[in-house]
Amino acid sequence: MSGRRIAVLGAGIMGSSVAIELARRGFDVTLIDREVAPMAATSRWNEGKIHLGYLYGADATLATARHILPGSLLFADRARELIGGDLDGHTTTADDVYLVHRESVAPPDALRVRFGAISELIRQHPDAARYLVDVSDARTTELSPSELDALSGADIVAGFRVPERSIDTRWFADRLAGAVAAESDVTLQLGTTVVAAEPRNGVDGRWRVRGADGYDDEFDLVVNALWGGRLPIDVTAGLSPEPPWTHRYRNCVFVRTRTEQSLPSALVAVGPFGDVKNYNGRDFYLSWYPVGLVAEGAELELAAPATPTGAEAEAFVGRVRAALQPVMPGIGAVLDDAESVVVHGGFVFARGAGALDDPHSGLHRRDRYGVERHGAYYSVDTGKYSTAPWLARELADELAG
Repeated sequence: MSGRRIAVLGAGIMGSSVAIELARRGFDVTLIDREVAPMAATSRWNEGKIHLGYLYGADATLATARHILPGSLLFADRARELIGGDLDGHTTTADDVYLVHRESVAPPDALRVRFGAISELIRQHPDAARYLVDVSDARTTELSPSELDALSGADIVAGFRVPERSIDTRWFADRLAGAVAAESDVTLQLGTTVVAAEPRNGVDGRWRVRGADGYDDEFDLVVNALWGGRLPIDVTAGLSPEPPWTHRYRNCVFVRTRTEQSLPSALVAVGPFGDVKNYNGRDFYLSWYPVGLVAEGAELELAAPATPTGAEAEAFVGRVRAALQPVMPGIGAVLDDAESVVVHGGFVFARGAGALDDPHSGLHRRDRYGVERHGAYYSVDTGKYSTAPWLARELADELAG
């Protein structure tokens, strides 16, 4: 196996994880990314929810929960192995609160049933005790009227505590990038935008990878772990992407407060709403979907909008605050106590189409992702941040075997 060369396209959480896993199995890995460092784009700038399926409560089939659970339950184990350290102090410590908006695509009665069914799936899973916390006795509890009034505004009609956690993605990005740099069998090819991956002598032979800057090299295997730009490279490799799909680009707000704040991690569900993550009392993620969604399309690739800065960023934060504060009044205290505020965003890719405020939209399911093989070329639809380290281990085992 030693000496076999693998190109991994994309240095986000999937590409970085699979590069580390392959290098530890003796492969010679070249990790290629358009950014100047690994983990610098979408994998750094998101909420880090380690999904158990509750977000997809509009999926009456429960297919999404079944698909997500194996990877999410093992996220903590795989993440610790990748970075060689613990996650303590950098994950949320209390149950998420799901607040049901009066315009939710799934009403409280339906969510009550589906959340209960998802909790039952979790309890039955053999890896339930290996999640970020032990969820082998997973339950959802409904907020009382007084609890709901203390936390939310008039547009919220119900609330549920669910046993989900999230990880501070900026902290984890730094650790995973450090783990990549520590692997002597990983060569970093940064600042390179891949434009093609092409078979040299049949799809089972060697592959040529070309970049926009003149980069040109050959490999025994190629793993396409790109996020925003994966599909155009698939086409050059001879794969025809199967529609429907949707690219979105969403901006969010990252806040560090001067003092500890007690606002819980909460999500306004289910539909095009938003959420708040409180990682450790001082580091927060804020999002309101209708404000943050700045680009959307069904073409092969979506261009990334410019990141707001200066007055434009301040205006964006103001719009997020104006939307979140009526449904979660405590958000004002977080922003008023801000030591630093950063606006940034990233791509969201999903197999499906439609609007999130449409209960029949295919975007309310996320169970059609994984690895597609074309000879010695592997295209990875990561699906969810939370399942990437597990999927990377699965793929590395397959390639090593």
